[in-house]
Amino acid sequence: MTAFLVQTLNGLASAASLFLVAVGLSLIFGVTRIVNFAHGSFYMLGVYIAYSFATHFGGIFGFWGGVVAAGLAVALVGVVVEALILRRIYSSPELLQLIATFALVLIIKDAALYVWGPEDLLGPRAPGFTGAVEIFGRAFPTYDLLLIALGVAMLSALTALTKKTRFGLLLRAATEDREMTDALGVNQKLLFTAVFALGSFLAGIGGALQLPREPATLSMDLNIIADVFVVVVIGGLGSLHGAFVAAVIISLVKAYCIGLGTQSLSGFEFEFSKLTLVAEFIVMALVLVFKPNGLFGKPLAHAHTSEVVESPIGKPSNVQLGALLVGVLLLAAMPFVFDDYTSVLATDVVIFALFAASLGLIIGTAGMGSFGHAAYFGLGAYGAALAAKAGFGFVPSLAVGALLALAAAIAFGWFCVRLTGTYMAMLTLAFAQIVWSIVFQWDAVTGGSNGIVGVWPPELLSNRDYFYWTTLAVCGAGVLLCWWIVYTPFGYALRASRDSALKALAIGIPVKRMQWALFALAGALAGVAGAMYAFSKGSISPDVSAIPRSVDALVMVLLGGINTLLGPVLGAAVFTWLQDTLARTTDYWRALFGAVVLLLVMVFPLGIVGSIKVLVARLARSPAARDQPQAQDATSVAFPRNARNSSKTNRGLG
Repeated sequence: MTAFLVQTLNGLASAASLFLVAVGLSLIFGVTRIVNFAHGSFYMLGVYIAYSFATHFGGIFGFWGGVVAAGLAVALVGVVVEALILRRIYSSPELLQLIATFALVLIIKDAALYVWGPEDLLGPRAPGFTGAVEIFGRAFPTYDLLLIALGVAMLSALTALTKKTRFGLLLRAATEDREMTDALGVNQKLLFTAVFALGSFLAGIGGALQLPREPATLSMDLNIIADVFVVVVIGGLGSLHGAFVAAVIISLVKAYCIGLGTQSLSGFEFEFSKLTLVAEFIVMALVLVFKPNGLFGKPLAHAHTSEVVESPIGKPSNVQLGALLVGVLLLAAMPFVFDDYTSVLATDVVIFALFAASLGLIIGTAGMGSFGHAAYFGLGAYGAALAAKAGFGFVPSLAVGALLALAAAIAFGWFCVRLTGTYMAMLTLAFAQIVWSIVFQWDAVTGGSNGIVGVWPPELLSNRDYFYWTTLAVCGAGVLLCWWIVYTPFGYALRASRDSALKALAIGIPVKRMQWALFALAGALAGVAGAMYAFSKGSISPDVSAIPRSVDALVMVLLGGINTLLGPVLGAAVFTWLQDTLARTTDYWRALFGAVVLLLVMVFPLGIVGSIKVLVARLARSPAARDQPQAQDATSVAFPRNARNSSKTNRGLG
């Protein structure tokens, strides 16, 4: 019981720090509807800035002044980011916002690398709170007690701010109904900037207060953002008290798992300490299954979907089919033209093209969001690798990888398709993290963090060119299958369900069942891509199913263009080539890559293929029409029916 009570205090101390970071993101999302992936980077900046301030000045002023300075500096960074970047994409789909903020993660990470270097930086302990007190016969750090008190005090202060001030009234009004707040004359730009500054300030403070507990490292951003997303989703997006309750639940669960350690039950040993990597995601999955909007959340009535950047897909013409044939022939001829390194890079492009195309089916055709598509890519890779190590042939190993990914997609998809929007995307992220945790810790089967090595194709395919042609045939067939699905009755029904689920249900389309079937099929295709990836590299590690791999797939789809057939393929080619080129050019390639991605998202929100379609549509207009101003070119191309209705309305008003 004594150990249980001490672990409870440990959990509450961690909950206080996590709450400070998570509540900032919750407030930002509640008002702006921005899924800010860079919030973890603001937390990391808070730690580094507090370290510099504390080590430069020293003493009480150095530490506590550093905490305040970190909060203010990060708030200023947040204001600049909101004003220059995020303000331009408030009306964009959530996935585009996610990619833009992930690009900021890359830029901020390399900025921190340039300023503070790659080494871990251990900061000083808090003056006046360096000792411990005896609680239940055990020593407990006084600084952790301070954190618990600060967490409660911050909750009280934020509650008073939202309940008793005009700013809090506007904040709650914008969270409930942003459009109505705008209609009443509230300056939304100023409100959004203020909320973003407040959320960034809290992230910076939360990071600075962690300085005595852990060193400043470049990996803190991605480590904390997963926990923050979990807390915000469990508590309910935009809920202040929900974030506090969720932070307490998650921190206590992890603390109890550590406290239990290894336990024997009926002759079996259970290592509860290993559950700390996945416990929070299990809790989130359970909460979302029974409480789709979180514990204290409400349905999001004004969240943006991918419809904004979608355009109707017409059947391919003979010219397009001819161009496709020429493209396939050119790809097949690459080994005769380029060197071995380029052939290896081309193999990666073909594999990632299928990976991105399978995700494009979920996002574009079905209109669903997924932040965890790497789970099926990774399961396909591990399934094929384990089968190959067990003596299976090349083709049976591919089948095992695809079937393992299919089974997981069927199981996970049954839960995921029952949610929508951000909640669905976060549930896919939870399942992906569960998969990553299993492959990371199951040493006896998956090799744990070391992965699996020696996964090579048969001798017939040991030649690099032969393997490239095999990869082109397998993954090319998968991409063609994705394209073919779009034109089947199944694909048309999915697109109808995406555009209006209520109308689709009214005419007898089983929306959820069809979305589930597509989710499973897309997972199987991602598994095929993962299996080919395992044979192409000869080894695999848990990174194949980690969060960055899922984000890579999202970037590929959005770079090429949502709801375009060629978009994911072209996006995979641009992404792979750009990443490889920049990585070989400079040590700060992440910042350059993030800047390029951010530029593409802001300048070409329709993606490369979508933007080309808009340009072609403009050039196809008559010279007289081209001379006239067209304020809604992109919308007219994306929604021709709406454009026709708009023109009739304008004539009537005239």
